[in-house]
Parts: sequence; structure tokens; C-alpha cells
Amino acid sequence: MIRERAYPVEPWHVRETRLDLDVLAQSESVFALSNGHVGLRGNLDEGEPHGLPGTYLNSFYELRPLPYAEAGYGFPESGQTVVNVTNGKLIRLLVDDEPFDLRYGELISHERVLDLRAGTLHRSVQWRSPAGRLVRVNSTRMVSFSQRAVAAIRYEVEAVDAPLRVTVQSELVANEELPSQSKDPRVAAVLDQPLQAEERLVQEAGGLLIHRTKASGLRVAAAMSHDVHGPGRTTVGTEAYEDWARTTVACDLKPGQRLRLDKLLTYGWSSRRSLPGLRDQVGAAQAAAKFSGWDGLLAEQREFLDAFWDASDVRVEGDPEVQQAVRFGLFHVLQAGARAELRPIAAKGLTGPGYDGHTFWDTETFVLPVLTYTQPTAVVSALRWRHSTLHLAQDRARTLGLRGAAFPWRTIRGQECSAYWPAGTAAFHIAADIADAVRRYVQATGDQQFEREVGLELLVETARLWHSLGHHDRRGRFHLDGVTGPDEYTSVKNDNIYTNLMAQRNLLAAAEAVGRHSEEAWRLGVDDEETAAWRDAAADMHIPYDEELGVHPQVEGFTRLQEWNFNDTPPEKYPLLLNYPYFDLYRKQVVKQSDLVLAMHWRGDAFTPEEKARNFAYYERRTVRDSSLSACTQAVMAAEVGHLELAHDYLGEAALMDLHDLNQNTRDGVHVASLAGAWIALIAGFGGLRDHTDVLSFAPRLPSRITRLEFSLMWHGLRLHVDVRPQEVTYSLRNGGSDARMELRHHDELVKLTSDKPVVLPVPPSHPTGPPPQQPPGRAPARRVPENL
Repeated sequence: MIRERAYPVEPWHVRETRLDLDVLAQSESVFALSNGHVGLRGNLDEGEPHGLPGTYLNSFYELRPLPYAEAGYGFPESGQTVVNVTNGKLIRLLVDDEPFDLRYGELISHERVLDLRAGTLHRSVQWRSPAGRLVRVNSTRMVSFSQRAVAAIRYEVEAVDAPLRVTVQSELVANEELPSQSKDPRVAAVLDQPLQAEERLVQEAGGLLIHRTKASGLRVAAAMSHDVHGPGRTTVGTEAYEDWARTTVACDLKPGQRLRLDKLLTYGWSSRRSLPGLRDQVGAAQAAAKFSGWDGLLAEQREFLDAFWDASDVRVEGDPEVQQAVRFGLFHVLQAGARAELRPIAAKGLTGPGYDGHTFWDTETFVLPVLTYTQPTAVVSALRWRHSTLHLAQDRARTLGLRGAAFPWRTIRGQECSAYWPAGTAAFHIAADIADAVRRYVQATGDQQFEREVGLELLVETARLWHSLGHHDRRGRFHLDGVTGPDEYTSVKNDNIYTNLMAQRNLLAAAEAVGRHSEEAWRLGVDDEETAAWRDAAADMHIPYDEELGVHPQVEGFTRLQEWNFNDTPPEKYPLLLNYPYFDLYRKQVVKQSDLVLAMHWRGDAFTPEEKARNFAYYERRTVRDSSLSACTQAVMAAEVGHLELAHDYLGEAALMDLHDLNQNTRDGVHVASLAGAWIALIAGFGGLRDHTDVLSFAPRLPSRITRLEFSLMWHGLRLHVDVRPQEVTYSLRNGGSDARMELRHHDELVKLTSDKPVVLPVPPSHPTGPPPQQPPGRAPARRVPENL
């Protein structure tokens, strides 16, 4: 765990000023670079020492057996695990005849800088070899946003105080030896040496390797080329074998002289393309990268990010640590989805092997709302990928005896990969999460073509799932029984409120979309009787309520369960799922992440302000936040019910999840949804953004230690800029021409906005609904007190 500020607080950089081998794996995740297609962990150039090597391609996986003590009908038969593909980051250096290895000799200085505006990772090292030779090494690494198959590295070696003979070995390496990722020997066997060699090619200054996975049958190609600049006589040569290719460069350097390599990497993979086809694909990517050259790729990267930050930046005054963290979070969210292009956005992005590289409901509920308002083209890609797996979800529904589409809780390719069915199969809420992402995107963009081609069928098939999964009781109420909501400590229960309310919206959204696209709906077999049944189910949806306590039980009967004994739960017993049996968790009032509070955020239109305040206080005392997804939602609702300082505390936890390694598992990859949650906590929490209708609503209020909040949103091609200060807020349109117009709500007041004049409105004071609620002993968020900022 990173026990102190590992990185100085800067607005646009994450800077490592010393090398700490104890947290090397964590820093490799923080400094990972990706574009949604190719991902490079932030390993040191020379490869050793390392915490966890990793090079990933989106959706490139191997099949593995799922362990079951006892088999059961409908259990998924195999899992999918992301594969560490051919590593092209490796550049080894020998000074005279000694390998550059920071564990030996003397490390005089070390610095790595993740530049959030340039989209690069820069490294500067000064090292004295055991023989006393002093050398300076600078490298800059990037994964291109403009050319999605391309990564590039500029590597420079300089002699400092004496002549040196240097040898640089730039490599492609497949089947790297990795730390064990599973205690199951069957799984370990599958993931050991997962790539089988098919072809290798050698050029003077580069090479190519093609491999294929043993079980999933996916083919991957990796190519490298080098532009070498050295003084005097410099030799270059390449050799290749089944699992590695190496370009070797050697020269003599006098003090002040430098050897420079510009390394271009290209990747491609396919389940269908032939070996020659894939070889030509990476060859063409190499040609395009060479045409741009290092300087061109760097300029393209900056141009892409300038446009992104112009539309998406969030400015926070008063808390510089959160300012750095929210930009870091936005950068990783962008990296996870920018060029995914019909592939999923995984929970860890392409920064590590955590969760086997799977995508979850996190993507639709936390990541896509951010991208909807900042990078909407990435949302189209993610939802088109879901649509491409619709036939698999329909097959899964039929296996479960249901109609419609039962989307997987965790997957890479589209099949359910969870061997634990109470948290996997029973977590049907993923269907409504996908539907809500469709609804939000169409509402924010007006993209009717997308709704006709993709969104309508997703809405229809998820609505069919809910109608077949639920039933009307004798009193006419519609129930969804035996389901698991986001809170995995309360599994396989009846009438989970989050699931019921999201399904209700799903049913209504599907019926409305059918009305807009009647011809396409007819082709899907939808008739008036079916849409009427959806509307009836939505109208009759049962929402449990405890009249005695005046709160909503998150599932039917939750408020009558035995209370968890928090006073006798020591700090080392968290997270609870690793220290107590699920049987004990399931039958008591203890919450991993409050899905009732989540329901009040995303379905806030279904609760009164008084209900929200009482519910929030009730669940605060029972929520332990064993999930990284909890803090941002608690921040949003704490702000809405008037506890702004508590909201600020929760914001800090969500934003600093990885920079401070708060859950002690950043080594496996960053928490993309929590990083997205920092944006949500700011914009939906202190900005008060809600999108329940086709008019955006804001209710901005700031905590005492944040003096200004600025952000922009994309809405139907217009860029809305919001500038919040303690006493007033300014709304303005930044594009769209002189006739651009937009309506919004400010604290329930309808505001008409035009491009020619900003609107300045007062921010009403906050009135907390009661004293700050209490959390379980030892589980309160860290305070954002001034001395800690």
C-alpha cells in the first residue's frame, strides 16, 4: 500500500521522484498507457525489476476451466482471462558489459512523469554502474490515440563523464514468465505459456512475431521497427526465434554524446483473419506510423488530448489534490474507452490483469455516464459491442427459462464468466444498466440513427427479460424475486429496489422507443399488447417501504434482519467477504455498497427529499464500503441531502483510490469506475447534475473547502459550460453559433440559455436535513481537512 503521498500534487502531471520497489506494481498500474485497444503497463524499460509485466489487447483472452465443487444446470462452463501478449516495451541497456539494473550500482536520480496533456510517460534516470561508469537515460513512451494499433518509445542514452561502449537490445517477447495469477492448478496450466508461435520475420532494424492462443484460437501479431541515431560507427542487427525477436544497437559514446532509438510498435489480433492477413495488417500500421514519425505521433497525441481537455476538463479550486486526481481519473477513463471500437471497457481498463480483464455493470453505470457527456463516440462503441453480444445474452436467457436477453455479470467476449451464481447470474440489474446507458446517450445526443439500429433492440430485449422474470401477485403488484442488486452482501432476494426501479425505467423507455420507431419494432415482433404489458408492469412495480422506520428496505424484509456486530469487527477483518462466510453476510444488515443509495441517485425521481434524507442516514450506519464503487455514490447523495463536508470526504476517497492505493489492490490495475466516480461525485454531487428527463437539471452547492468548480458537458452537439462559486453559478454555451439555444433547470427553475449571453444565477444556501450521519466504527471516510489538502 502507498502509505504516504507517493506523487507530488501537480495540476497536470503525476510525478514519481524516487523509485520504491515495494510499490513497484502499484506504480506500474498508475503509469499504464492505453488507448482502449492497446495497453502497456508502466513497467521499467529494461523489464527488471518488475512487479507485474503486462501488455494487453482489448478482448484478447484465453479460455480456462471454471472450478465447481458441485455442478449445476445452467452454470457457466468456462471462463475467459485476459492474456499478457507480446511485450514490445523491453529495451535493455548494457554499459560496457554490465546490464543497466537499478538493483545494482548506484541510482543517483530517478523520475517518471505521466503527462496528462501530452499523453506520454517520461522517464529520466542517472545511474552509476558497479564498475563506476556514469550514464544518463531518458525515455518517453506513448500509446497513440490517433493510430490505435501503434505505440512508440523514444530511448536516449548519454555518456556523462567518461567514454562508454553501450549496447541497446530492443525486444519483442512472448510468453513472459509471470507471477502466479491463480491458486487453481488447472487455471495456472492454461495461463502458463498461453501463446503458440506461428511465424517470425526479421529485418535489419526490426521484426515481427505471430502467435495463437491454444484454446480460444485467437491470433496476435506484434511488429517493431527502429529509427537509430548515434555518433560515428553504430551497428544495428536483428535476430528472431519462436518467442522473441531482438534488435541490437551498439556504439561508442564520448562524454556528452547520445545514442537515440525511436521504436515503433504495432499490434493486431483477430479470431478470423488469416496469418497473412494479420501480418499485412500490422505491416500497414507500421507504414502509417513511420509516415508520421515520432514527432508526428507526438503532435497527433497532443492535438487529440487538447480537444478532449477543452471539452472535458474539470477545474477544482481549493483542493489541489482532488484537482490532480480528477484529471488523472478522466485520463484513465479516456484511455479505457477512446479507441475500444466495438470492444468492451474492462473494470481495470488495459492497466492490469485484475478481475481477469472482465467488464462488469460498472461500465454502463459509472464509466459511460462520464463518456456520454465528454466523449460520446466512445459510448456508441461500447453499446454497439453490447449489441454484438445480444445473441449470446438471448441464449443465456433461454437457458435460464426466460425471454429477452440476460447479459453477463462479468465477461470479455459476451458469455457469462462468473462461477458464483448468486453474484453473477442473479445480478440481472446489468440489463437495466445497459438500457439506461442507451436511454442516456440518445437523450444527450439526439442520435436517432443509433437508437433505430442498436438502441431499440437492446431496450426491447431487456424489457422482455424483465417481463418474463417478474410476476404480478394477487394484489396486482409486480415483483422481481430472487435477484442480486449491486450490493453483493445481500444476494438472491426479492424486490431489490435498485433493480426494480431501474427495470421500471427500462420497461417505459422500451415502450417509448417502440413508439418512435414502429416499423423497426414490428420487425422485432413487438406489438401493442406487448408494450401495454410493459407499461402495466412498470406501473405496478412493487417498491418496498418500512412504514415503522420511514425508510425503504433495499430488498424486501431487509430492515427486519439482524444487525451486524460492528463493534466487534476489527479493522483487519475488512473487507468482510474475505473474512466472514457469505451465509453470515446474507442474513444481516450489512452493506458492501449501498444500492438503495445508488437507486436514489440514478432514480432520484422516485423518492421525495424527505425519503432521501432518512434513507441516506439509515444506510450510512450499515455501509462498510468494501467496494471501490461506493464512495462516489455516497458523495453524490450526501451532497444532495445537505451534508456537503461529508460529500467532500467521500469525493476524496473515490478520486484517490489508486493514487493512494486505498484498497491495497492497485497493483492489479486501476479502478476505472471509481476514477469515473470522481467526476460523478463532482458534477452530480456538487454540480447537482440529474438527467431524469430530456431537460438537464442542476442544483449546484459547494463544500466550504472548494471555492470554485468549473466543468463542461456535451448536449446535442452544444458545449454547456458551468462555473460554480459559493454564491452564484454561471451557465454559458461555448459553441453552436449565434442561434444556439438550450433549456435547463437550476434548483427546479426553468432557465432558457442562448449562446450570446451567459446566465448568472444565485446558489441558495444548503440546509442539512439533520446532523451528519454516522458510519460503522472505523469506516468513516478520511476527512478532507485543510492540513491534509
